[in-house]
Amino acid sequence: MKYVCYYRVSTKGQGKSGLGLGDQMEIVQRFLREGDVILEEHTEVESGRKSNRPKIQEAIRACQKFGAKLLIAKLDRLSRNVAFVMTLRDSGVDFVACDLPDANTLTVGIMVTFAQHEAERGSERTKAALAQKKAQGFKLGKPENLTKIAIEKGREIRVRNAKNHKANVQATELSMLYRNMGMTYAAIAEKLNLSQYLTRRKKRFDGKAVYRLLKRA
Repeated sequence: MKYVCYYRVSTKGQGKSGLGLGDQMEIVQRFLREGDVILEEHTEVESGRKSNRPKIQEAIRACQKFGAKLLIAKLDRLSRNVAFVMTLRDSGVDFVACDLPDANTLTVGIMVTFAQHEAERGSERTKAALAQKKAQGFKLGKPENLTKIAIEKGREIRVRNAKNHKANVQATELSMLYRNMGMTYAAIAEKLNLSQYLTRRKKRFDGKAVYRLLKRA
């Protein structure tokens, strides 16, 4: 199989992107089989939400030129932007994600839409919670607000925000897909760990963690 590899790291640094360049390259090398050929490699330093990324466009053109597939380490290396995923679809280029080889543009489109929806809901819930506190007479940011009621409300907000944490959203999307394929919680946890996903507390997944993740979703 002929591949053109695409790597992306965040503008905030490889560590904060959740998966550094070296990690992505290692995942790709583990994925390759005998006879597979990497024709080109393209690395983008950019935010995942932006659609204007020249390196991915170069990678797509290379795939069209050589009749190759676009190879990425993880699905979230593509983009979290619906318009961009649709552009990839319209290009006619096939892609393969090492962490979910059976994924396609429809799958990714659903995941991106879900992620954007959850991010918007999280922002709306946070604003609503702060507005409610303000309407109840709380002065936000003041030490005197640390009453039992305020503390409990803060805990509720943190729990809601945890559902929208970037690490949880990405792992939730994949877990849902794996679960729909009939995989057990333990098997899903193994898949997430192999792809170097971590919980929002930077721990490895186990069956119970996957169960809690999907239950919250």
